[in-house]
Amino acid sequence: MQLMVAGRFAFLIFSSASAAFAEETAATKPQPLTLVKAARLVDTAAGVVRDNQAVLIEDEKVKAIGPAADISKGIPPETRVIDLGDATIVPGLIDCHTHITSQPKNYYEDIFRRSPIDYAVTAHVYARRTLEAGFTTVRDVGAGEFIDIALRNAVNAGTVPGPRILCAGLALGSTGGHADLNGFSPYLSFREVSPSVADGVDAIRKAVRTNIKYGADWIKILASAGVLSEEESVGAPQYTPEEMKAAVDEAALWGRKVAAHAHGAEAIKMAIRAGVASIEHGSLIDDEGIRLMKERGTWLVADIYNDDYIIAEYSRLGYPEKIIEKERLVGRLQRENFRKAAKAGVKIAYGTDAGVYPHGWNGKQLGKMVEWGLTPMQAIQAATVSAADLIGWKAKVGQLTTGYFADLVAVSGDLVADVTVLEKPEFVMKGGAIYKNALTADAVVKPE
Repeated sequence: MQLMVAGRFAFLIFSSASAAFAEETAATKPQPLTLVKAARLVDTAAGVVRDNQAVLIEDEKVKAIGPAADISKGIPPETRVIDLGDATIVPGLIDCHTHITSQPKNYYEDIFRRSPIDYAVTAHVYARRTLEAGFTTVRDVGAGEFIDIALRNAVNAGTVPGPRILCAGLALGSTGGHADLNGFSPYLSFREVSPSVADGVDAIRKAVRTNIKYGADWIKILASAGVLSEEESVGAPQYTPEEMKAAVDEAALWGRKVAAHAHGAEAIKMAIRAGVASIEHGSLIDDEGIRLMKERGTWLVADIYNDDYIIAEYSRLGYPEKIIEKERLVGRLQRENFRKAAKAGVKIAYGTDAGVYPHGWNGKQLGKMVEWGLTPMQAIQAATVSAADLIGWKAKVGQLTTGYFADLVAVSGDLVADVTVLEKPEFVMKGGAIYKNALTADAVVKPE
């Protein structure tokens, strides 16, 4: 008798819990039809702000968009209506240069005490922070052990919340270069998955193929020296023209494009001539490099915020002084050259190097881009339509129009008047599901 009562009690608890879970799941998943209204909407394709707009969403895509009075006519009575009031809507933002699987804690501890497993078990935390910061799509340009690809697959499967991720897998660099852990005794051996370090045309072609074999959407090469590594130079070329072209040609055979980390003027020009799609950083670009970028349509992805964070925090994080000195060398010059490139009409896409500084701070660069030469609308476009064009998704994301993913970010007030309000969005929707909401009572997708 006691067993029967206990069994019924357990059944009732299970049934109640199941019903509550089903109710919450139904509330947080995309609804068949949702209408989102707001006082303003940024039309990123046209570069204008439209008043009193509404977006009609079916499942995860935009079904219709236009004046709220028109879009509201004739919708079924069961349509979920989300009224964001005096807010401004902008399409989900895109960051073309992240390292979403990690962020620094302590220089030597990160090298000697943390394994790829440590990074893998925390990567989902950074993905959620990035999404809640309003970045619904990212291009991740280098992660150890293919962790970014595993994270992308988990997000796509709905296992963990995060932005849509385009992955580069392992960044490819030369022996002794920015991809190689240098500055230590030759008697120390660090085991890493191949093919992060690849020398010569044949080895680079194989490294490209290996990355693609394991799921890379993009290829990242390290055309020059870097800042946050211990080689002597900050911008000297680290691949030959033939090696860079081999990476581009091999990637093209498999329908992929190449992003090139390049700080130094000569390395930048070598990478442009090799046919890369984007120059990452571009710190010491010269007038000839700017001309070449314009002629060939190469994108500039310049991380012009993170100098502030590196200078302020990296001594505390235990980074060697020689690394911080390199940042002092390039930080101001990168921003000045960004201004020159913007004025010259070089194509600019938004990319932050998030992971060098805390994930979720991705929006902090918008204000810096305005400070260093862009209008607020141009900065927003760099993080929407322009970024979508670079990553090859201009028919999917970056603007709110029929057939595109229903990725929406909203802030109180007029973000074109003060673009820095996008540093802390109050409403984030990805594919019709709400992941952050401080504006209405509508349910939010809860972490697993």
